[in-house]
Amino acid sequence: MNTILVKLRRRLFGLQAVETNYVRRGFRGATPEVQARLEQIGAAFLGGYHAALEQDRPADLAAALKAVETDLRGFAFEGAAMGLALLDFLTPWRRTRISEFLRGAGHAHAYMVLVGAGWAWARLPVNARRAGQRLDPMLGWLAFDGWGFHEGFFRWPKYIAGQPPPERLKGFERRVFDQGFGRSLWFVNGGNVELIAQTISIFSPDRQADLWSGIGLAATYAGILSEASLDKLREKSGSFQPRLAQGAAFAAKARQRAGNSTDHTSRAAKILCGLSASDAARLTDEALENLPADSDAPAYEIWRRRIQDHFEQTRQLHKT
Repeated sequence: MNTILVKLRRRLFGLQAVETNYVRRGFRGATPEVQARLEQIGAAFLGGYHAALEQDRPADLAAALKAVETDLRGFAFEGAAMGLALLDFLTPWRRTRISEFLRGAGHAHAYMVLVGAGWAWARLPVNARRAGQRLDPMLGWLAFDGWGFHEGFFRWPKYIAGQPPPERLKGFERRVFDQGFGRSLWFVNGGNVELIAQTISIFSPDRQADLWSGIGLAATYAGILSEASLDKLREKSGSFQPRLAQGAAFAAKARQRAGNSTDHTSRAAKILCGLSASDAARLTDEALENLPADSDAPAYEIWRRRIQDHFEQTRQLHKT
């Protein structure tokens, strides 16, 4: 790409490393190990975001992202998707970068790519429903998850007392926003189980299920919690254990699809789902079979419910 254009994009839209700094964001509760992990994730995200601004050729962008350490690579793809979604907005004559990315290098990382697109939606006066029509009708809902995560990560004090999602969001969009906002609470609270549970308890009961789903996803995809902490997390989720497990299963599937499974993902799946990571991922695939085409509920929600119902039934069996 033209060097001048690269410099201009970076100057206008680049983000400083301090933007994802644990202390700068005012996060709390983390051990030194978890704090370091959170900042590694932030650095990987920003690296991917800036790579998307600097590389116009898909092959060059893919090479830059694949150079990132395997465990952190998904976050780089997430950041790149934010950059591509931003560029799509800025160039209405070429709004195909995200869709092309999903057909190419981003296909295996579709979960993270769609979440990353939602980061851009949160920052731009974009018509989310129109933009969503260009995405996969099932997984495209994850962009609203990304919106929720963005708001929690950058503006958590605004929402921490139980304030509702942005008024721009309607209906089921608000539910998926809460799943993403729940993911952000794992970061905001530094993976501290007590703080996570206390924070969620402030929200109305009708929102807590989706928040716990997001916690399960974050703790399994991003987290490096010990077995003892994961046991405590499952206990603290109480009646929302099936939601926590559903989020964990989503994370296991996201990592399996991307080929970047980790020991900490396996550990979390075993404790939060009662399954191996591969079996948890398989469960999400099975839940996609024969989804009704004429339901009032979005297919994405039916998918989530099926997974949650599985874990609810398993939980009931363990009680008997």
